[in-house]
Amino acid sequence: MTNQSSCEVEELLKNKRKIGKRLIYIGLPLTLVLLLGAALSTYFWQMRLQKPEEINMAHHQMAAGMASMTSMADMTGMEHMEGRESSSSEEGGVSCASITIPESSAPIRKFDLTAAKTTLKLDNGKTVEAWTFNGISPGPELRVTEGDRIVVTLHNKDIEDGVTIHWHGLAVPCSQDGISGVTQDAVPPGEQFTYSFIATTPGTYWYHSHQMSSIQVSKGLLGALIVEPKKGSESDPSTSEATALYQQLGSSMLVNGSVIGLSIPGKPGEQVRLRLINSGNETMEFGVDGAPFRVMAMDGHDLHEPGLLEGKIVPIGAGQRYDLLIQVPESGKVVVSSPSAKGLPVTIGSGSQPQHKEGGQLFSFVHYGTPLPNDPVLQIKPDRHYELKLGQTLFTKSINGKSFHEIPPMTVKKGDHVLITVTNEGGGDHPFHLHGHVFRVLSKNGSALQGSPVYLDTLLTKEGETYELYLEADNPGLWMIHCHNLKHASMGMSMMLNYEGITTPYRVGTKSGNLPDL
Repeated sequence: MTNQSSCEVEELLKNKRKIGKRLIYIGLPLTLVLLLGAALSTYFWQMRLQKPEEINMAHHQMAAGMASMTSMADMTGMEHMEGRESSSSEEGGVSCASITIPESSAPIRKFDLTAAKTTLKLDNGKTVEAWTFNGISPGPELRVTEGDRIVVTLHNKDIEDGVTIHWHGLAVPCSQDGISGVTQDAVPPGEQFTYSFIATTPGTYWYHSHQMSSIQVSKGLLGALIVEPKKGSESDPSTSEATALYQQLGSSMLVNGSVIGLSIPGKPGEQVRLRLINSGNETMEFGVDGAPFRVMAMDGHDLHEPGLLEGKIVPIGAGQRYDLLIQVPESGKVVVSSPSAKGLPVTIGSGSQPQHKEGGQLFSFVHYGTPLPNDPVLQIKPDRHYELKLGQTLFTKSINGKSFHEIPPMTVKKGDHVLITVTNEGGGDHPFHLHGHVFRVLSKNGSALQGSPVYLDTLLTKEGETYELYLEADNPGLWMIHCHNLKHASMGMSMMLNYEGITTPYRVGTKSGNLPDL
């Protein structure tokens, strides 16, 4: 090869390297710009879903479709379509606002709750800016008796975005569920709203705002609601009880408003029913040191013949409640604690500190307790079957790959027997919460429950788990279904269970200011 040929080859290679470098210099930034653009467009798409202008949650599929058509039709055409949609959808329907409890002779328990901005002084001397009911967080415990008519007047002193109260776990009439934009408008500052419903089922429940819920609950707008059984019901006179409500108030973890824990008196041999409420967003795992225990109830519903447990770790998902029955030992105290709430134990009794045990097995309700003989539910054939896959996309949490009002509702009619298959496909723990109803857990990962029937309103699901749930459609209305990690709900994991023929005069969106899941 001549020197000239060698020089030409070398020059050609240099040119190729220069071109390659130019492509890298141009291509990498261009790729980054395209990726950033895609991320930003996805983010703003999520924001559009998170803060729509106006959505009718009784007919949101049609409304969402019409909203997407605005760019393809002139305003005259759209106004005509909107008028037709409104008249046709409301015609012959029953408004959620009109579904209330009938007059009765039930004993009436009246409460007043005032939502206000408050500077709280914690029991460690520190102060925290909070939003409170009646000046405290958690708000006052509402304790009533099964069969009572509960009348609660909510006053909003100065919460600018408005406030509501949702009665978590209670099957109230549609108009009383406290969902801004679905069952009512958020109550503005200076105004009030009165809730009225019957405490039908004894158990452990709680209440919280469902206007901008991920924000307002974390700021302190929540409290416990306990429904005691009627007098004459089976009860052990040697059993006392206590409530432990765990909450995340800003950066502080509290139990019953305390940052130093909860002490419950107890004499040797006395039994204590401890009502644990997880009002935070994360799963809490509780251990019991110093005595064996029983899980008496989940989400307010008693288990059948619960067995004695020792060394088990009880996982309580966001929004869930567990009632533990603990007998105070002859000597020493009992300590109930969670690594999620370090320094916030529940101590029962007095005496020496029990030895803390690490690494216990997780409690599972699949084989716990005993089944009912001739269980009629197991013979029922479902009328409808829905599959819900809980997951996530780039910026959103999703159900069946969609988020917020783009998720089609589950539609039922009164009397339907509904089978719901729920699968957690990822994105963390998803406590699956259904308003206005309880559901029965039939199976986990394909295995039927072998122990007590389990009735819940909030089901903790972990990644890879699949549950079959049975729902009896017995409470006509418009009902939210969402992850009770309220941050996940605010990112899109929220949908509706709608009864045929039920309408609402309220709207979700920036136009009304009703944003239940923000």
